[in-house]
Amino acid sequence: MPTTLPGAAAPADAPGDPLPVTAAVDGSTSAVGAPAPRRPRRRRSWLWHLLLVPVAAVFATPFVQMFLTSLTPESEINRFPPRFWPSRLTLDGYVKLFTETDVLLWTTNTVLVSAVAVASHIVLCSLAGYGFARLKFPGRTFGFLAIMATIMIPTQLLMVPTYVLFARVGIVDTLAAAMVPWLASAFGIFLMRQFFLSLPPELEEAAVLDGCSRLAAFWRIVLPLARPALATLAIFTLLGSWNDLVWPLIAINDPSSFTLQLGITNFQGARRTDWSLLMASNVVATLPLVLFFLFAQRQFIATMTFTGVKG
Repeated sequence: MPTTLPGAAAPADAPGDPLPVTAAVDGSTSAVGAPAPRRPRRRRSWLWHLLLVPVAAVFATPFVQMFLTSLTPESEINRFPPRFWPSRLTLDGYVKLFTETDVLLWTTNTVLVSAVAVASHIVLCSLAGYGFARLKFPGRTFGFLAIMATIMIPTQLLMVPTYVLFARVGIVDTLAAAMVPWLASAFGIFLMRQFFLSLPPELEEAAVLDGCSRLAAFWRIVLPLARPALATLAIFTLLGSWNDLVWPLIAINDPSSFTLQLGITNFQGARRTDWSLLMASNVVATLPLVLFFLFAQRQFIATMTFTGVKG
């Protein structure tokens, strides 16, 4: 039988002896050398879902009500007390929308305006944001601050001089009048600059050392990494250009150049309030935005995470 002299170190734990037990900070115990048990993340996710599901239901209720109203017979829409679910569903509102209005023309014009706005924002704002983030030139800080200062100018103050400028150029009452104001924006430049600042400059420096030009490094290396920021910029630009009403209402009077929002507004003002028709037109105007946001929401969340890393 082995013995231990006084003052000598204690022998290692014999096989079969229980491992020493240590207490964790949260009160749980674990053996020395064994990993402490972790709380399952699934439980936390369920708690977040229990909190977010009611909030999401509150925000989704107006859209559900709009869709159900577009399928409700006109005789039941004005009934009191109102009913959330109609007794029967009908497509009369959509039939009137596509037969009595030029909604297809308005939608086509809106798609053209939004496509030009998104494409120009992606190209121009990304180039300007990269220049302010990486290139060093005289007046860079002053130019960036001047562009940011334009955000504080109310849009209403710019409408009269913009209309006078467009009238002299000769694009009033044309679809170009709705496109030009959406070619670029100070917010887009700021968003792209903040995202480019979060990227390590060593990537571009390595490409330049390998013989790549600055523009080629931007196109082949930086821009593919900026897909989350580009998706977010596309979402905001699409929302703004698709729902723009005030400026087209001032600059466009030709019915052949009406956008979707402008056409619905004029049609609603020329006739009595047909709620099924109005709700059907709102569904047509809202559905593309919802689908586009669901498609790009992961990129949107990634951008909101990275843009605040550096400033």
